[in-house]
Amino acid sequence: MTKEKIKSIIYAISVLSGTIIGVALFSLPYLTLQVGWLTMLLYFIILGGLIVLLHVLFGELVLQTPDQKRFPGIAEYYWGKRGKYLTLTTHLICLVCTILAYILVGGGFLYELLSIIIPNISLPLAILIFWALGALIIFLGSSALNKIQLVGIISFIFVMLGLAWLGRAEISMANVFARNGDNINWFMPYGILIFALWGMTLIPQIEDILGKNKQYMTRVVIASIILPIIVYILFTALVLGISGTGTEPLALTSLSNQLGKGAYSLILFFGLITTFTSFIAIGLIMAQVFEFDLKIRKIKSWTMTVSLPLLLYFAGIKNFLELIIFLGAVLLAIDGINMLLMYRHGLPQAKLWKRFASLILIIMLMGGIVYEIASLIN
Repeated sequence: MTKEKIKSIIYAISVLSGTIIGVALFSLPYLTLQVGWLTMLLYFIILGGLIVLLHVLFGELVLQTPDQKRFPGIAEYYWGKRGKYLTLTTHLICLVCTILAYILVGGGFLYELLSIIIPNISLPLAILIFWALGALIIFLGSSALNKIQLVGIISFIFVMLGLAWLGRAEISMANVFARNGDNINWFMPYGILIFALWGMTLIPQIEDILGKNKQYMTRVVIASIILPIIVYILFTALVLGISGTGTEPLALTSLSNQLGKGAYSLILFFGLITTFTSFIAIGLIMAQVFEFDLKIRKIKSWTMTVSLPLLLYFAGIKNFLELIIFLGAVLLAIDGINMLLMYRHGLPQAKLWKRFASLILIIMLMGGIVYEIASLIN
């Protein structure tokens, strides 16, 4: 295997897995505390396996579709103009809300970090700074993304090791397997884990990164989802091991309470890396949707990409946990169903087991949508 081939595969895995590892990471320890390890591991194995399959099927669809298209453009290729604009509507809502989730959490981390140096800084100002830095890199384009995500993942690993070292005296097996209460909401992890493992929007970009090495698409997709699952399990065990029943919905807050102010900056930097790189990656995808699929010029594409999530923030949408649950269970599921229907339409020659699996995935995602909407109504 040549050096260039290895480089393209590493960059592809780093971009996809680095984007998948995002804000949902910080809710998983609290979620595990509520439902228990057995429930979470079953979700990771069963739901994680189904999501891997969904991404693999989309990879096959992307490889047979003409290049330089993002999700709405692919929908136009298979469904026509009406399908394109219906897909565009739901897909853009997903992207805007996802970027908003990163701005909310990442801006919060930056606020806490800057508060150490500038005590009087306000949260909205910190969010604006976080947004502005991300907007600048999005404007520079995808050439910066590969290296940013690779550096982000490496930094992420070192920060996790640092947290484990700093918290070594606090870690106990009793904490790792701690539980809060006996009332289990079995559906609670569903939407969060879909959001936590979702990277479907990145698949067309992964094809671009692989270039002449597109035959490695399936392996890259599988590795890029398994890696976040391993990271999520290790991070959850680390946080619970340190915080136990004191684990809060935003995991880094409970770590700061246990490890003290000395480790607080490292913890905040950890959160900042994770949210910032994912914000950039999703922002680039959204800009490319405008540019490639709607043929809008770069400046206008960039302006719409960075302004829409900020408008939602100032409109009052600020609860990130509720946002990612709804995103995963409903909005991303709609994109997934659309993709699976395209797969069944566009690849009638696919193996029988893949067509059967795609049908099972459609039923699962539709069931999740109905349940989540019913829960909201009640």
